[in-house]
Amino acid sequence: MDPQAQFCHNPDCPARGQRGRGNIRVHSRTERRSRCTTCGRTFAATQGTPFYRLKKPTELVIVVLTWLCHGCPLQALVAAFGLDERTIAAWRDRAGRHAQPFHAHPVLSGQVELDHVQADELSVKAVARRFGMAMAMAVPSRLRLGGVVSARRDLRSITTVVQMVRRAAKGLAFLVCVDGLASYVTAFIRVVRDPVRTGKPGRPRLAAIPGLLLGQVIKHHAGRRLVAVTRRVVLGTAPAIAAALAATGTGTGINTSYIERLNATFRAALCPLVRRGRAIVRGEGVLTGWMYLVGCAYNFCWNHDSLRVAAPPGERLKWRARTPAMAAGLTDHQWSMRELLSAPIPLPPWVAPKRRGRPPKRLQAPQPVPT
Repeated sequence: MDPQAQFCHNPDCPARGQRGRGNIRVHSRTERRSRCTTCGRTFAATQGTPFYRLKKPTELVIVVLTWLCHGCPLQALVAAFGLDERTIAAWRDRAGRHAQPFHAHPVLSGQVELDHVQADELSVKAVARRFGMAMAMAVPSRLRLGGVVSARRDLRSITTVVQMVRRAAKGLAFLVCVDGLASYVTAFIRVVRDPVRTGKPGRPRLAAIPGLLLGQVIKHHAGRRLVAVTRRVVLGTAPAIAAALAATGTGTGINTSYIERLNATFRAALCPLVRRGRAIVRGEGVLTGWMYLVGCAYNFCWNHDSLRVAAPPGERLKWRARTPAMAAGLTDHQWSMRELLSAPIPLPPWVAPKRRGRPPKRLQAPQPVPT
């Protein structure tokens, strides 16, 4: 137990969610509890993680969740470990609720150099319906920027994904490649723009970022056969897009091949996404949490072969493997599933409650006595 790595989980504490303030002390090493000297509350070491108040061993939970992230069906885990199906589903949902805010903390904090972004969506089979799963990625680092699950393939869900891209971007001059869905063009033009302030009263006009480049790949089908592909420049010029592709080494023409490869990875990692499979989901919330759990494992725990770099001279191995988060500069090492699931989510900063009504008499200024 390292008190410096802990923070207070009390929502009413002024020091909540802040590490390194020296207000955390070890309360009980046997029970693995810490104490905040600011508010006096104690909390367990697993509070704020999926392991909080679980009866099963932590190693068993980690192994089951690891297999779930690699496409193992729920029924296979029930047969292998002798657990109840509802127990495994509860662990999965806990981990999914943990992964969604964890993803927003390092990835959506405006620290990623995007350079080239690709976005696409795929169809997911559910009970008596279908869902759409839209995702976006930074191609040079292969970092998954975010995703959304929606019952309809509309502008609202696509705009949510584009807003995640903007939150993650360190700079707004980058190339975007999308497919033929018109909602992507509308969403990027609406979201990636800044106000033009002229000093006049009223709401300022919003203008698109000058460095934003947008290309579209439109596929033409005859039945189930692909017969033609049209590549269209929406924002920018063809030479500027070609220069951006050459600078990032991601092709010679407008393409969405990298996000299609990410979709294939998710189809292999999430058993409900497997085509012609029987492991289907029942709700949008379950699929959203599962998607974020696999997405965090993909970003922080899984090495990507195309991201490896040459090892320094003198090392035993010739190559040094990297995860997408390492390539994006968000971390300096490969995370384990235990580290991912054990990372508590910091609470937002404490804000003093606003007092309403007349202030107390002791805080009022004394009135002058008339003479």
